[in-house]
Amino acid sequence: MTFSIDLNADLGEDDSAEAMARDIAIMDVVSSCNIACGGHAGSAKTMRAMLVAAKEKGVSAGAHPSYPDRTNFGRQSMTIEPATLKASLLEQVEAIKAVAKDVAADITHLKPHGALYNDAQDDEILADILVEITHMENLALVSMAESAIHEKAVKNGVRFIAEAFIDRQYAQHSRLVSRTEAGAIIANDTERVKQGLALVKGQPIMAAGNTPKIIPAETLCLHSDSDGALETAKAMRRALELEGISIAAPEA
Repeated sequence: MTFSIDLNADLGEDDSAEAMARDIAIMDVVSSCNIACGGHAGSAKTMRAMLVAAKEKGVSAGAHPSYPDRTNFGRQSMTIEPATLKASLLEQVEAIKAVAKDVAADITHLKPHGALYNDAQDDEILADILVEITHMENLALVSMAESAIHEKAVKNGVRFIAEAFIDRQYAQHSRLVSRTEAGAIIANDTERVKQGLALVKGQPIMAAGNTPKIIPAETLCLHSDSDGALETAKAMRRALELEGISIAAPEA
């Protein structure tokens, strides 16, 4: 059984005062965060606010780059030349690193966002790009286990952190159900926490079609833009602590 787990959240994706306050409050609960750096959302203002808060609260901060598609919030697959995509992703990572340097904070990892995250699990070219960038920037790479990106990270000596989701339904092939499909988002806090506990304990969760699946997890993701995100984060942490499972960022 796992006695320590990382809780991560995708943050800095909305610059409204309410959303930024929520994101900063979530950092009291999680142990790491992934900060939008301009591809799908985010700005110098949001990056600075999130990095300052993460540093103050002892939360491990990572880059959360995306397809360059703010119109669709990075949630639609793109047909884009590999060189163009790589240049965009590098620009996004360098943007957040520049802000981090300015506020004396560290960037420890990279987690791709949205459609890029999903596409890279089984796309060799996208996986190569993300592994190359992570290697170049000397960062850990957060993504799904048993995937092309996992295999390439290990092969290239990149620290890989296996991620699983407490608020998303999995398909029978151990990938996320598309957000366009009914039931893709787990809306009930009780069900989110139940899935999170099973993931941490290495127990099967119920995937689409009532198929039991074991999804490897070193870190659990909490989406900050899901309804009731802060309440879910608190409930998940409380449930883990009651089970004697500590919350900590992955070791370098």
